[in-house]
Amino acid sequence: MLIGTILRAKGSDVTTVTPEATVRELLDKLASRNIGAVVVSSDGVTIRGIVSERDVVRRLCDRGAALLDAPVSEIMTTEVHTVEPGENVDSLRQTMTTQRFRHMPVVEDGRLVGIVSIGDVVKSTIEELETEKASLVDYLHR
Repeated sequence: MLIGTILRAKGSDVTTVTPEATVRELLDKLASRNIGAVVVSSDGVTIRGIVSERDVVRRLCDRGAALLDAPVSEIMTTEVHTVEPGENVDSLRQTMTTQRFRHMPVVEDGRLVGIVSIGDVVKSTIEELETEKASLVDYLHR
């Protein structure tokens, strides 16, 4: 299965935040949309970074409540790994597992076109396995 297949099923909507937005604004977006990470972008198409709940929790431990008024640029990950819609989900699953990434932006022609979570990858894997199982059961009952 290709990553583009996952995006077609879940949609290509990506929540972004500007680097200047405060951590408080970031948390509001994460909570209101029930998501775990946001792409940091000045224009909604180019990626400056990514920031997750995990990033916030780790920095809160060090800096306390003052972090809430700091800009997202202070806590975001700037070395962002991305994938393309034509790449294989199996490869992405391996990368996400070994590198411990929970969210991976999807880029096509240098533009942000979606985001895939580890949950999306697991769901697609389960669907594939169920389809294979149904085919095997059907084959055995012929």
